[in-house]
Amino acid sequence: MTDYFEVHARDGAARVGELRLESALTTPALVDNVLEDAGSLWAADRDVPEGDESTLTVLPHRGFPGGTAPEVQESFAVDYPDVDYPSVAVISSEHATDHGTDAYAVSDVQSITGHGAALVEAVINTRKAIPTDTALLFSGVATPRNVALLAYAGVDLFDETAAVVKGMEGRYLTTDEAYFLEDLEELPCSCPACQQPREEFTRKDCAEHNVNALEAELGIVRRRIRDGRLRDYVEGQARHDQWLTAAMRELDSQWGYLEERTPILRDAQINAATGDTIRRVEIQRFADRVTTRYRNRFSNPLVLVPCSATKPYSDSQSHRQFHDAIQWRGHLVSMTSPIGVVPQELETTYPAQQYDTVVTGRWSEDEKQFVSTVLERYLERNEYPKIIAHVPDEGYRDIVERVEKALDLDVTYTVEEHPTDDESLANLSAALAGELKYSKREREHNTVRAIADYLLGDGAGDDLFADIQTTSRYPKIQVRNSEDTQLATMVPQYGTLSFTLEGAKRWVDSDAPTKRVEIDQFVPHGSVLAPGIVDADEDIRVGDEVVVEGPKAFGVGRAEMFGREMAESTRGIACEIRHVEEK
Repeated sequence: MTDYFEVHARDGAARVGELRLESALTTPALVDNVLEDAGSLWAADRDVPEGDESTLTVLPHRGFPGGTAPEVQESFAVDYPDVDYPSVAVISSEHATDHGTDAYAVSDVQSITGHGAALVEAVINTRKAIPTDTALLFSGVATPRNVALLAYAGVDLFDETAAVVKGMEGRYLTTDEAYFLEDLEELPCSCPACQQPREEFTRKDCAEHNVNALEAELGIVRRRIRDGRLRDYVEGQARHDQWLTAAMRELDSQWGYLEERTPILRDAQINAATGDTIRRVEIQRFADRVTTRYRNRFSNPLVLVPCSATKPYSDSQSHRQFHDAIQWRGHLVSMTSPIGVVPQELETTYPAQQYDTVVTGRWSEDEKQFVSTVLERYLERNEYPKIIAHVPDEGYRDIVERVEKALDLDVTYTVEEHPTDDESLANLSAALAGELKYSKREREHNTVRAIADYLLGDGAGDDLFADIQTTSRYPKIQVRNSEDTQLATMVPQYGTLSFTLEGAKRWVDSDAPTKRVEIDQFVPHGSVLAPGIVDADEDIRVGDEVVVEGPKAFGVGRAEMFGREMAESTRGIACEIRHVEEK
């Protein structure tokens, strides 16, 4: 835990933080100007420095390179003192330990840089061992090309060493390449170091340029984290080096590490521009919850339709035409890459209305495999009296036919040339002939129940909202009990539910899984800061609806940290309170 580092914004494992020195430093950042190294104990005995709040002091240490035998590390382990100024402990990623400092420098980074799997393993091992609210320092490895991926993995602090060394070696660094200085006819940069004729540009100038480029890239990274868009940037940036691409994909495979740190909602749009987008936590989480938590409550036939560029889908011209033909006689489920399948009740739920994809008319095999897997799992869980596929041939029909064969289904296809041509729409309407319409009341009730399932867990919708009435118009549905007391409101921006105090009490008393934050003896107003948290459920994610309860107060709000971070942190806003009452 720390008094000198505070996280202000999160984007997965990446954070924008504040190193709270006399002159505050916003991270991810270079720390050369504020770092004081007390020295290695391998060379000589060192006294613990006096230190002060103007610098970040690396305490006397012994660094262990990668592969050092455990017994050696144990024999020469350092007992770090408890100091009252900003401090750094040097640790090995292989045997990381919490020493109560504000930041941790990883000693074996040189042996793992350049190896995707080794990097990810090192970061995750270290992050598991140290408190969530402490900073992670990688020294001697940051370049303009790799620093975005390192920040995405969860590294907060860097130094200029690699950039300077490469510059003095005559390597001119950019975000996508490292050029030999002698191969450059002109300088492809407008930083201060490059404002001179090429023939006068020295290796010292090259080192200065490299640092400038690294600083500029860190500025972009910080902006991307604040916007919730770092992953989009990394998907492009990682392509410039094979090991960076490998590291990004290895991170994607570490579901527990990234999922815990990834918000369940945000304003940022997801740009599905590469095949790697399918592996994003937001995409995988949506597909998982739709196929393990969501349950269809309509008795009508299933109608599979293509997605639309307009979000939510029901606002698009094509989906309005589908609705005119269906007339609430079928349950509409959209098929899309990279999301998978989207039941109509979840069309506003993040990220179903916050993504955009490249439209070529051609599906890759990865896209087909992913969507067909999701559709198959969906149909294994949800039974329908009839399945109608109102989808075009390009990709969509191939996917449906794969699932039809795998599950031995009988699917009715209704598209002739295009889903919105007159003949296809007439076929769709005819396929639903004789089916009864479901009511607006049923549609709204099933929508709030489906969202509750998605957010809280399988069966939560029925546990919480078995006896309700709804008011207001979709997508701003208000949920009320039989006495007309408001329980919750649908939030159309994210497709979530916002509980009232009465709704929170019903939630606590129900069988639905409760996301609970236990606070100390105070009545919160506006925000609950991390020092006031006694404990928090580990399954809480940023953006989750949470019940906040302590000896003196009961409230409901939205999480600003994930659960374990709330319990471990000593600084920062843990959750925002919407309603609270004093006990």
